[in-house]
Amino acid sequence: MGLSAQHILLLLVIALLLFGRGKISELMGDVAKGIKSFKKGMSEDEEPVVKPAPRTIENDAVNPDRTKVG
Repeated sequence: MGLSAQHILLLLVIALLLFGRGKISELMGDVAKGIKSFKKGMSEDEEPVVKPAPRTIENDAVNPDRTKVG
């Protein structure tokens, strides 16, 4: 016993009566903003992260200002 078109239509009418037209459009706008934010976050994560070289005692003693010597 699956959902027929009549059942889905009835559920949509009930949802419209409970929430009203304004609330449903606000909810859809919020969902769209969430999806855009998620996509933006995913695209930012794909960029490679460059980590600075770890500082060592030898590097600091020989070259404290980190400029090339040579």
